[in-house]
Amino acid sequence: MSWNHVVKAHDERRDIAIPGDSQTTIDFCVNHFIAIAQESINDHGYFAVALSGGSTPKIVYEQLALPANAAKIDWTKVLLFWSDERAVAPTSSDSNYHMAMEAGFSALPIPAKNIFRMQAEEEIEAHALEYETLIREKIPGKVFDLTLLGVGDDGHTASLFPHTHGLHAEGRLVIANFLPEKKIWRMSLTFDCINASKHICVYALGKGKATILAKVLSGKYLPDDLPSQRVGTATHKALWIMDEAAAEQVQ
Repeated sequence: MSWNHVVKAHDERRDIAIPGDSQTTIDFCVNHFIAIAQESINDHGYFAVALSGGSTPKIVYEQLALPANAAKIDWTKVLLFWSDERAVAPTSSDSNYHMAMEAGFSALPIPAKNIFRMQAEEEIEAHALEYETLIREKIPGKVFDLTLLGVGDDGHTASLFPHTHGLHAEGRLVIANFLPEKKIWRMSLTFDCINASKHICVYALGKGKATILAKVLSGKYLPDDLPSQRVGTATHKALWIMDEAAAEQVQ
């Protein structure tokens, strides 16, 4: 199933896809995920994906778990990671791991040994180092086939928030990032890790995303203020998938 006919170049580091209304865009996200999974498994025998939290990914995960869609992926060859996590227990409703598993991944035949949650609820700095080691050990190619992201109203992505130390982490794949304004810790993939991914995908749906998307995609380059501007490179372009409502202010 072709999905790339609606993808347009935005600049040297970013492509955009505006498939249509909300439901059409969700369908596009699902088909895109399936296509990358199939392509990866056919190419090198596994599909390593880093999942995002958020309301749109939740809907995508629910759709992926439907029998008609689930049958299109060999889930025994999927390696499931996360792009970021809150400092909460895996049973918490605030946990990105919990959300993804409840949304449908727990019902899919993914071997337990292939599911790697971020342990961010305690000793987060030590566990960030352990998660980095896991990525290097468990993914033969050392890079993700697909990294899923969102964008916050403040321009953050994953748990890389404006003016936090994690924006400038070098030589690391995973970090513990402290958010001074909220006085909390988060675990996150770094830009080095995200931008090494074979496919990078940012979901942004709804009119509420229109203003921030205009700033990130069409405004002045201010990555300390708008960290999601750093997503994507000339070698590994990021694909921003948005519905018509979210894209209305993007130039």
